[in-house]
Amino acid sequence: MGTTSATASIAGEGQPSTARPAGLGVLIADKFEPAGVEAIEALGCSVGLNANLTPAALPAAVAAQNPEILIVRSTVVGEAVFEATGKLSLVIRAGAGYDNIDVAAASDRGVFVANCPGKNSIAVAELVWALILSCDRRLPDQTADLRAGTWNKKEYAKAAGLYGRTLGIVGLGGIGREVAERGKAFGMKVAVWSRSLTEKVADNLGVAYGGNLINLAKLSDVISVNVAGTEETRGLIGEKFCAALKPGAYVINTSRGSVVDAKALTRAIREKGIRAGLDVYADEPGGRAGRFTDPIVHEPGVYGTHHVGASTDQAQQAVAAEVVRIIASYIGRGEVPHCVNRAASTSANSLLTVRHLNQPGVLAHVFYTLGQARINVEEMENIIYDGAKAACARIQLDEPPGDDHLNAIRANESVLSVTVTSITPRASE
Repeated sequence: MGTTSATASIAGEGQPSTARPAGLGVLIADKFEPAGVEAIEALGCSVGLNANLTPAALPAAVAAQNPEILIVRSTVVGEAVFEATGKLSLVIRAGAGYDNIDVAAASDRGVFVANCPGKNSIAVAELVWALILSCDRRLPDQTADLRAGTWNKKEYAKAAGLYGRTLGIVGLGGIGREVAERGKAFGMKVAVWSRSLTEKVADNLGVAYGGNLINLAKLSDVISVNVAGTEETRGLIGEKFCAALKPGAYVINTSRGSVVDAKALTRAIREKGIRAGLDVYADEPGGRAGRFTDPIVHEPGVYGTHHVGASTDQAQQAVAAEVVRIIASYIGRGEVPHCVNRAASTSANSLLTVRHLNQPGVLAHVFYTLGQARINVEEMENIIYDGAKAACARIQLDEPPGDDHLNAIRANESVLSVTVTSITPRASE
């Protein structure tokens, strides 16, 4: 896709019909689609692009530019970045995972963190299949021998093949589903384990219900790991799972290195002839280039790539378009699609509903009264009715106001009505 057409595609979805000159500063600290840069600038933003920033240099760059928005791919965003400026209000991970961002530090400073889920699913699934086929046909080994002048057809004519065998998928998000569809195309039986998967859902998707992880390991000839890298999934593929694997099975990990216990997998490679296709590792270099020392890649039957699952032109164009959509929504409506650090619940136990005339100072009067009562506002929304003459403020509080403070709110001549109801904490979305 040429630059002109890519710009049109990226700028089209989610961008206001007339770009509002927001004047927001944007720092892009990784490689990013040129068409995406143009589309962000078309929103009225001032864009600084530095694809060579290291994690150590990022805080100084943020302090120097003082942007409102920071965009990264693999660059680590640590606590020092948030300490470097008080202006930063949004960090966007141009990809699905966001474990390279200190989300807790962002949350403590009131900074939104957003990601771009599902936009690179096909690209990662394609790499999964490249690694599966490499394990089955030992393509890297064959290429290395040919380049060394060695012809060894007798050795490489041995391959199990994939048709009719069982593909086990750990995690059924966007990537897992794309891997499953391609497994069906190869004529494989597809079994899945996911925390949220039920037998009914599995039937509807045309896949077998794996039951539990150990059962999935026992019945699968090929395992593809496709879960997010979180504390809950750390070491998910561990000793028990590896011990349950069939001898000679293939394990593919394109999720995060932390998900697989490297020592347990190494033991299975040595003792059970397991082959592995890895795009991610427990200890990866922090930048785009560097020395790599993970010993697992020296094991026979391990085929590796450089954490490039999402690195296709198609995927990066889709991710760039989503980044532009997030920024456009933030500028135009103050909303952050795919925000990952909104609290799953708050301490709010009361809902104060104030119907009022849409006039200046009304909400200031409400909040002043709540402040005098030492009552904290947890969340709120103010809905404007057709004609813009009246509005309704729905304010979640950590405790209900007393009659005196309710009467004080009602005393404002622009307040139409005031009610208080008990609520339960907001469920995780």
